[in-house]
Amino acid sequence: MSATSLLKLANGAAVPLSKVPRLELAAFREAIISGCKRDRRVSALFGTPHADGLALYGVLADDAAGMLECAWTVLVGDEFPSMTPECPEVHLFEREIAEQWGVVPAGHPWLKPVRFHSSYRPGHDAWGRAQDVTPLIGVTNFLRVEGEEIHEVAVGPVHAGVIEPGHFRFQCHGEHVFHLEISLGYQHRGVERKLVGGPTKRTIHFMETLSGDTSIGHATAYCQNLESLGGEHAMPRGHWLRGIAQELERLANHTGDLGALAGDVGFLPTASYCGRLRGDFLNMSAVLCGSRFGRGLVRPGGVTFDVDEVRLEDLRKRLEAGAKDVTNAVQLLWAMPSAMARFEDTGRVPTDVAAELGLVGPAARACGLRRDVRTSHPYGIYQLTHIPLATLDSGDVYARAYVRWLEIKRSIDFIRIQLGEGPRGGIRSECPPPKPEHFAVSLVEGWRGEICHVALTDASGQFAAYKVIDPSFHNWMGLAMSLRDQQISDFPICNKSFNLSYCGHDL
Repeated sequence: MSATSLLKLANGAAVPLSKVPRLELAAFREAIISGCKRDRRVSALFGTPHADGLALYGVLADDAAGMLECAWTVLVGDEFPSMTPECPEVHLFEREIAEQWGVVPAGHPWLKPVRFHSSYRPGHDAWGRAQDVTPLIGVTNFLRVEGEEIHEVAVGPVHAGVIEPGHFRFQCHGEHVFHLEISLGYQHRGVERKLVGGPTKRTIHFMETLSGDTSIGHATAYCQNLESLGGEHAMPRGHWLRGIAQELERLANHTGDLGALAGDVGFLPTASYCGRLRGDFLNMSAVLCGSRFGRGLVRPGGVTFDVDEVRLEDLRKRLEAGAKDVTNAVQLLWAMPSAMARFEDTGRVPTDVAAELGLVGPAARACGLRRDVRTSHPYGIYQLTHIPLATLDSGDVYARAYVRWLEIKRSIDFIRIQLGEGPRGGIRSECPPPKPEHFAVSLVEGWRGEICHVALTDASGQFAAYKVIDPSFHNWMGLAMSLRDQQISDFPICNKSFNLSYCGHDL
């Protein structure tokens, strides 16, 4: 199936649903598989009810052309041929479709629950459970490695420290890890169900708490969808303030991650300094809008808070102080041979494996993949301002840490330039209600990677379906692969070098 069979759509654009091509299942399947072979990425693959059965929508990202390719098909019956054997990056999407809608991707090599919720469909779901039976989260058939002296180590779901729940099952020989299986779903809140019938006054608050440390990223993706569905652009000054807020969000989280990595190898100076500096960058977000996590700032049409010259000067001083301190703190880490010995060659994910799994964000860029929505599918202020791409190719803990450091420096440079002088004028335009029977896709480069929001409206302009793909959804399998042939004692720093969101995956 050629690419001409798919609708080409720009990031943040909306079209009538009638313009999204409906393909036969075989053609749809071929379009996804061949697209991945043509260097496309699967940004979204999801199901939604249809009069003829179950509608499957697919969104491929063509980073080279800066376009999205979209199509849909209808499943009739209780199964469809799995694409996973030929296109591994859809394996989790297909498992999710099976769980939500009770259809079986026949031939899927690793079919099991994702979030352990009951099927949306009546009767029985894809696992043979009665629809009214509530599954026990984490109770599933884990892969077992058989052999003399092979043993299993189970970690979680309750962990030491303040951390969300997730279960990790290691197959080991002594300290050597053959396989890590990750079971999530403990944070499943059913957010996507609650979004159907919106937008309402509560919708933006759901978006800001999809993954609490990425409030700006998810709120921006949602607002871009509403703006395109309503046919109204955000004000330039609103885009400017959104960009500053998003880079502050990136700064705070990357700084915190480097501190946590230092702590995991027992290097306390950087761990202590970065813990405090993360708070300093969060406080800069509070200067913008009163919330350290940026909540209440991003709204359809722009932003709700402006900054005057007094606050801009305050931000400039805070940024320069933070830039100096974070440089000193992180340089201590790079100069410590014992810390670097723990980072280098630990948790390596080869470039080809990262590409096959569809990794995004710093985890992908640390494997040499040039994937950054700000560059390939620019939106908002990034359409006018270029941020250099930060990549390494070793794919280990060191690379994932160093890419974060490069991005910290580039975010500081970006904010420093933006605080010089921003666009004048209003901060928010009136955003009309969504157009009926339309389809919109919004990509945003969150600090963990690509955030994808897909909206479908019904005849009254309300959400018939709203799909969210947090970057963690793409990247959890990358963490599992990073533990292959490692020591089990390497798990803490591998885990922290990805620092994925449990609730962003579970929704």
